[in-house]
This record gives sequence, C-alpha cells and structure tokens, in this order.
Amino acid sequence: MARGKNRMRFSKLYTFGGIFKPSNMERAQVAASLGGLGFSRVVFCNQTDKHKVKPYKYRSNYVSTTKYNVITFFPKALFEQFRRVANLYFLLAAALSLTSVSPYSAVSLILPLVFVVGVSMCKEALEDWRRFLQDKEINSRKVMVHGKDGKFEVREWKKLRVGDVVKVEKDSFFPADLILLSSSYPDGICYVETMNLDGETNLKLKRSLERTVELDEESEFGNFHAQIKCEDPNPNLYTFVGNLEYGEEIMPLGPQQVLLRDSKLRNTPYVFGVVIFTGHETKVMQNATDPPSKRSRVERRMDSIIYFLFTILMLISVIGSIAFGVRTKVSTPSWWYIRPDDTDMQYDPKNPGLAGLLHLVTALILYGYLIPISLYVSIEIVKVLQAQFINNDRKMYHAETDRPAHARTSNLNEELGQVDTILSDKTGTLTCNQMEFVKCSIAGVAYGRGVTEVERATARRLGKDPQMLEESATEEDRSMGASIEMMPMGHTGRLPVKGFNFKDARLMEGQWINQPNPEVLQMFFRILAVCHTAIPDEDDVTGMVTYEAESPDEAAFVVAAREFGFEFMKRTQSSVVIQEPGPNGNPIQREYKILNLLEFNSTRKRMSVVVRDEDGQIILMCKGADSVIHERLGIGGKAYWDATKKHLAGYGEAGLRTLALAYRKLDEAEYADWHVIFMRARTTIGSERDELLDKASEMIEKDLILVGATAVEDKLQIGVPECIDRLAQAGLKIWVLTGDKQETAINIGFACSLLRQGMKQIIIGLENPEVFSAEEFGDKAQIAKVSKDSVRQQITSGQHQIELDYQEHEPHALIIDGKSLLYALDNDMKKDLLSLAVQCASVICCRVSPKQKAMITRLVKEGTGKTTLGIGDGANDVGMIQEADIGVGISGVEGQQAVMASDFSIAQFQFLEQLLVVHGHWCYKRITLMICYFFYKNITFGLTLFYFEAYASFSGQVLYNDWYSSLFNVLFTSLPVIALGVFEQDVSSRVCLQFPGLYQQGPNNVFFKWRRILGWMMNGVYSSLITFFFVAGAFEIQAFRNDGQLASGEEMGAAMYTCIVWVVNVQIALAISYFTIIQHAFIWGSIWLWYIFSVLYGILDPYYSTTAYKTREIEVSSKDKDWSICTD
Repeated sequence: MARGKNRMRFSKLYTFGGIFKPSNMERAQVAASLGGLGFSRVVFCNQTDKHKVKPYKYRSNYVSTTKYNVITFFPKALFEQFRRVANLYFLLAAALSLTSVSPYSAVSLILPLVFVVGVSMCKEALEDWRRFLQDKEINSRKVMVHGKDGKFEVREWKKLRVGDVVKVEKDSFFPADLILLSSSYPDGICYVETMNLDGETNLKLKRSLERTVELDEESEFGNFHAQIKCEDPNPNLYTFVGNLEYGEEIMPLGPQQVLLRDSKLRNTPYVFGVVIFTGHETKVMQNATDPPSKRSRVERRMDSIIYFLFTILMLISVIGSIAFGVRTKVSTPSWWYIRPDDTDMQYDPKNPGLAGLLHLVTALILYGYLIPISLYVSIEIVKVLQAQFINNDRKMYHAETDRPAHARTSNLNEELGQVDTILSDKTGTLTCNQMEFVKCSIAGVAYGRGVTEVERATARRLGKDPQMLEESATEEDRSMGASIEMMPMGHTGRLPVKGFNFKDARLMEGQWINQPNPEVLQMFFRILAVCHTAIPDEDDVTGMVTYEAESPDEAAFVVAAREFGFEFMKRTQSSVVIQEPGPNGNPIQREYKILNLLEFNSTRKRMSVVVRDEDGQIILMCKGADSVIHERLGIGGKAYWDATKKHLAGYGEAGLRTLALAYRKLDEAEYADWHVIFMRARTTIGSERDELLDKASEMIEKDLILVGATAVEDKLQIGVPECIDRLAQAGLKIWVLTGDKQETAINIGFACSLLRQGMKQIIIGLENPEVFSAEEFGDKAQIAKVSKDSVRQQITSGQHQIELDYQEHEPHALIIDGKSLLYALDNDMKKDLLSLAVQCASVICCRVSPKQKAMITRLVKEGTGKTTLGIGDGANDVGMIQEADIGVGISGVEGQQAVMASDFSIAQFQFLEQLLVVHGHWCYKRITLMICYFFYKNITFGLTLFYFEAYASFSGQVLYNDWYSSLFNVLFTSLPVIALGVFEQDVSSRVCLQFPGLYQQGPNNVFFKWRRILGWMMNGVYSSLITFFFVAGAFEIQAFRNDGQLASGEEMGAAMYTCIVWVVNVQIALAISYFTIIQHAFIWGSIWLWYIFSVLYGILDPYYSTTAYKTREIEVSSKDKDWSICTD
C-alpha cells in the first residue's frame, strides 16, 4: 500500500547527469525537438501488446556477442583465414593440385592446408563458444516482470519486451535500460554501481520522478499506463532526453531517471522500472564495439618479406618455364624415346609456348615451399604462450590489490620491445590517486604543517636534508602552542584516517573557534560538508560511516570536514544533514534543504549547490578551479584573494591539487526569478538544453565571496622515480600529459625523476604581456592571433636554444600548457612542435584535455613513425590509450575503463619496467629470430627443388615424396621453432634490468632489419647449395644398390631430405642462446621423428607410400650411405 501524504516529496534537486558532460559529437546527435531526427521512440508502459506491430515493434532483449553462428561460421571463418595472402596462395595451389599439371598429389597439398587453417578455425570456434556460453548465462537470468493478470512473475531476460514493468532487487543487475519509476526508499532514490559500464566503483545516485514515487507496491501497477517519448538508441552513456506522459502531466526525463543494463542495484532493497531499450539497443551494447585494430611493425614487415618471397617464387618459376619451353622446342624432337610425335600438350614441341605456360603453373606449385605455410599459426601459438608468461610473472603481481599483469591481446607482444616514446597520465598512473587533505588556506591564513613528497624531493635536489623540513614544521607548530598535536599517537588517541593527513593544532579538536575570523572558518567547513555529491554508507556491523564519492578529491573533502567537526551524516533526495559544533561546543545536527545542484564537469571546472538553511537563508556554495572562481568573485568578495593566491602558488610548488571555495547569499526574489529561468532550461527538450543550463548557471554563480582554498596530496606510487630513471636509461622518451597546473607538474616531474638536476627547461605558455594586453580589449580574434604568434615564437626560440646547447650535450625538457597546445596542434605548427619535442629528453603537457591527449599521441605516432605507448588509469585516458600503438591500462581506483580499452594492464606504473625492458626485449628477440629462421629453413628446403629441376631439365619432376614435402613445415621442423619463440633468452631478466641500454636493440630494430633478414636468406641459399650438390655428387660417384645399380631419384630425395632435416635443426640449435630440456627434446626429437616416420611410412603398401616404399630399408642396406652423407 502506498504511503500517500506521509511520503517525502520530490524536491527541486537537479543535476547535469553526472560529472561527464556530453561532447560536441554527442550534442550533434540530439535533434532540435522530440519526435525529430533521433527522437522517434515511443514506449507504451505496461502495454507490451502495442509493441508487437510496426512502427513500435522493437528488438528483443536477446543478446549475442558471438562473431559467428551455425550458418555463418564456415563462410566467415574461412574468409578471415584466406584474407592472409600466404593461405590464399596455398588454397590456389591445392585447387590446382586437382589438375594434371600438379607435381604433387592433391591430398598431400590439401591436408596440410586443412590442418593449418583448421587449427586457426578451431581456435576461433573455441573463443566463440565461450562467448556463446556467457551469452546463454546472461540471457537466462531471471527478473520479476508485471504480467497480464496484474501480478509479478519470474521471466528470463531474453523474454523481456519494451514497455515491461520490472522489479529489480538489491545486488541484481538491470536486465535492460529502464526508466526508474519508484524504489523502496520513500523519496524514490536508489544507488547504482556502474563498474561494468565505465569501470567506476563508486556508487551513483538515481531518483524517480515525483509523479511516480507513489508506485512503490506491486499491486499499484495493475492500472498503470503511461507513454514515454524519447531519443532513439545511441551509445551515449551519460545523456538521455525524453519525457513521460502520465495522466494529464508531461514530465521531462533525464539521465538521473535512467538505469542502464549491466549496472547493479546497490544499498537499495528494490526498485520498479519500465523497459525502454532492449538487447542490442541498450546503451551498453551500443558501446560494445571492437577496439581499434593494431598490428605490430614486425608483423607488417613480415608481410613485406612474404611478398618478397612471392617475387622470388615467381621469378624462378618464370626462369624455369622459359628454360623448359626452349628445351621442349629445341631438344624434345631428338628425344625419340619419349615419343615426341605422340605426346600431350605439356610436352608438345610444336607448341612450346603453351608447354612453358603450363609448366609455369607446375613450377608455382612445385616451388611453393619457399612460403612457410605454418608461419602464421606458429606465431599465433607462440604469442599466446608468451602472453601467459606475462600474465603469470610474479614480479608484476600486486599483492595489495591481488591484481596480476594481464595481456589483453597477444598480437602486440613484440611491439613491447620496440617502444620509443611513452605518453603517460599523471594522476592515478604516476600517483596513487588516493587523495589526502594536507593543507588549506582560510581567510588569508595558511594552515597545515605537513611536508609533501614533492617538497622532500625539491629539498634533495637543492642539496638540503629533507628531515630538516620536518623538524622545522614541528618546531613552528610547537612555537604556536601545538604541543597536543605533536604528542605520540597513544597520548591523543587519534588513529590515522584515510584521506586526511592534516597536521595543525590550530584547527583540530575545535581549536578553530579561537582563530581570527571564526565565522569564515565555519563557512569553509560547511562548504566542505555540504557542497558535494558523496553518499554516506554505514556499516551494519561496526556502525562506522564511509563515503562513496565520485572522485578521491571529493571523498577527502568530506573526510576533512568530519575531522574538523562538521560531519556529513545523511543525504535524502531533498536535503543533507550534517553534525557540527553548536554554540556551546556540543555537536548539533543541521539540515540543509537542497534546492539545486550544479555539478562539476570539465567545461565548468566548478560545482555549486543552492541550499536553504534552518533559518530560511538561501546560500549558494561553490568550489572549483582558482582561475574560474576568481573570475566570479564580487567586488566585496576579494578580501582574501591576494593572500590566497600566494598560498595557492606555494601549494602548486609543493605538488598539491588545489580548489578554491566561495559562497554567496541570495534573497528570495532573486532566487525565484532565477529558478524560473533554470526550470525553463531544464524542461527544454533538444540539443540546446545543456547550453541553456550553462547560461542559467552563469547567472547565479557570480558576485561570490572567497573563503579559502584546499590542497590535497596525491602521493607518488611506490617505485615510480626508480622506474622512470631506468626507462630513461633504456633510451625511452617519456611524456607526461596531465591536467595539473604548471608548477605542480614541474615539481611532480622532479619528484619522479622525469626532470633532473641540470636539465634545461623550455617553457611554452601564454602568461606573457602580449597576450595580457590583447585580452584587455576582449577581441577574441585578436587574442587568438597574438596567442598563436606567441606560441610560434616560443617554439622557434626553444629550437634555437637546443641548437646553441648542442655541443654541450645538455638534456632539455619541454613544458607546455593546454592553452598553448590549442594553437601548437594546428596543422601549420604541429610539425614545429614535434620537431622541438623529440629533441627533448622529457616533455610535460599541463592542463590538457582528454581530446588533446589523443591528438598529441597521434602527432607523435604519425610524426615520428616510431612506436608509442600510452598509459593511463581513467576514462579520460581512453582516447590516448587507443590512439597509441600500445595501450597500457593501470587498474587503479578510477575504475577499469582504461583497462578495458587497453592492450595490456598492470596494477602499478613500476611494473612497466618489467613489462618493457624484460618481456618486451625477450618477445621482440624471440619473434624476430623465429621469423628469420622460418624463412631460412623454407628457403633451404625450397631451393633444393629448383636446383633439382635444373638438374632434370626443368621437367617438373619432384625430388621428394609428396608427404615428405607436406610434413616438412608441419611435423619435422615446427616444434623447435615454437620452442625458440617461447623460451629463448639472449640475456636473463636480471641482466636486462641491470643493463637497460640493451632495450635499444628493439627500437633500433637490430634483429629485424633488411640486412639481417637478407643475411638469413643468404644463409638459406648457401645451405641449400651445399646440401644439394654434396648429396647429388655423392650419389653420382658409385653404384648405390648391392646389385650394382645406380640410386633412383627416390633414394637421392630421401637422403637429401634427411640432410636438410639435420641442417635446419642443427642451425636452430646454433642460433639458440638459452637451452631448456624442452628445446633439446624438440630439436633432437624432430630429427628422430623423421627417421621413425620414414621407416613406418616406407613399409606401408606402395599404394599409400608411393615413391617412399622401402626407401629407408634400401638405404640402410646400401651401407648407410645417407647417414654417412649427413655425418661426414
């Protein structure tokens, strides 16, 4: 039964739908009005029968993430396999083997191709089968759905329809995209975890419309009918435009009413919702696109080598065909024993041109073993096994979070060994992203005696003892009567508090009341406790309250407010309750009615909340970037600005993240007038709604009064300075792309060894008189022109400075801010910027946006043509990670969105050293050596066929038995090369880390230059010549059989094949630097496998063994001639 009038009413609370603001691209997708382009969806709530016919018939809720189905598997999988040029060639050869021109039997060419393609297809099928089982489990999940009889019944997810009313219970996933109608809470709110969508672990607050709050019992949906008109399915997770028509009312719907599929209901017993998007039309499935296709440079060069071998194959085939045509015309008429007057067209001396053409087809098949048929599948196997070594490396396992390294793709293993430039985020990547409140400035007075890591690093850089800073701060505190704060922990009873590392007795234990301007301090603490979107979460067992916040900064502010005595206790849809010191010092609870909430986003760079206190006073509380707050201060609100600005500069030098806090009081009339404008903007349906809301916010966020600023520390991760130092020794260039201020970024750079003593800094910014002068006139075109000219001049000046310092070999560091990058990344200037940046040892880009991160990454990747690696931990790093050649995600506290977009994931930045310097070096060396060896052994084998053709007048006669040729790559030489690719180590991991300069073998491509590749090929030519002429000569000098007969071609081919198996396997043994028992077993076992096979195959019936029948027996009985040939 509904609670009716006793229920808490829906407030005027409004947000922009989360911290993320729609991008311009997303805005462009929104049409001007509902019902226009992109807004054609109509949902009949609780009337699913209407959705059985067009135009209201929508997709089912069945979801499939498989690439194939029973019908499409074979055609699609075969298409994928034969996109590879080598496989396509062998398919053509297999088809031609069915004709009379083929030198080999059809089965000997078809079966190896079937095996190689089949292995790859089985791998595809296995992966797709796993996806199918996962889909089946998801589609079979159960949910409560309102049925025709007015009762809720259990139904599988896949049977849901648009318009169904569902009941979702605590800790359950939402089965489709829903509009929240009501919840178990009286004010219609619920808490949602979106980790599966964006990787964020913090809870999101959702709320229903006031009109549907009453629908809180199952029995009330019997007569519920409504209509929703909204946007069409799209991938935008953070936007939604629509309205609900219920009864006679039309109410706007926004992101706060949307519950997305695959997000989870938390801390709420149950909710009711109506389905608006199902199956592949849900936003999570709309976002389920494949990541950008990336191929390593080694793989691309391998394609070039295969094309080169195809050219060689075609060349020797043409040479052989021409020679055969000439021989057919000139010599065949005199060979009476082959009956030239009664022959087929392949040997017709009257038509040598046709004979030569048919021989060309024969030659292309005959010499096809120059192309390694098993190369692709062998590399796939090797890369998968290499990825397992990366995943299981204990040196990259983070015990604290129980997270190992994870190779999310194995296609780029060798690319890890060729990285030239690393582009890194700072917050959460180099730092822990675990904010601690350490300092603040209130009413022009600085508070907080703590010493940050950056200050310690700065002291060491200047030759000072960091311990002296600690002692100085302690002495200063004691001189101000702070003996209580300096007591041992056991005396005060205070335990360390996560997110709070503030040391200053002037504000602790209620002492702030004795400071000058206590009313300003009180407002400062109230802003910390009220102006946020955090959610209190009380532990049922311990009773302790923790906070779920949208960012670590916000959580630190709420914790700090609690430690100062202003504890955030409770949040409802329309109010927050805080406990603060009363007039007599005893704690009292105060309730602040939330009238409006204007959330933080990257464009506004501020957050405001409009509240009404218990005295009826309307107050706007605001926090944001100091530059943004300063622009909105009133004439009477700048009393503390000069002092606060100095403190902010000092905090920046100490590596701290800062925000300014301000407020203003509003009278009823002003607020009422503004609220009408705000509500009009809020109810606008269309793409201009966000713009109107921004304008409305600007109208009230003015004439602010500054109260102070906060400073929080984000400590460096363990091992970051040492890791960066060794990566620099490995020759890697490191760029840091951060949103921090320039001073903060520079000092963090020194703390993490990115910047070093003696490194000359080239700073590019727009803080200069020319730009300030242009800004005074307010002409945007003139400002842009002056700014661009200033940036160009600074880039030119930086290049001149490097040229002047060239002889001194001094390293340089480039520091550039986001405003300057707006102009520096223009097409006519970006090459100059890149030219300057690549000459610097380190680059720091400050105040950059996510889009700029991706643009910089693309510039470096395309401009240098070298391998780039992007590493980050947050959603704002996804563009950079996907744009880089290699993307590495840090599985930190900002969720898993960066990890989900990455190619490799690690838990800490320090593990990047092990990933690149050790695994990258090994994988690059293994793959390149493996590929070179593959081509070597195939050239050795394939050219002997060409020599024999010349030996046999290019007649198309085969040297080896069909199955000998077919199994060369598949059986007798495949396992040693796989072992090489998996286990080879030119140096140990300890040596790699001890001498990081070895890593430069990869970026310089030492092991895969054309010179080295051609060297291996020439080695193959040499081995083939020695093998062929040595064996051929040995068989010519004497009788072979015991009865005095000469050896046949079959015996000669078997002996030569034996020699080749020995030669190529011994060659790989000589190439290996690191032997294991597995490699010994594979190398020598492959040789013995050939002997076993030749004996067993040779004793089969001649129908099956053909030319190999008893060949081994004859050779053994003939004084072991072939064995002696191989061992002489």
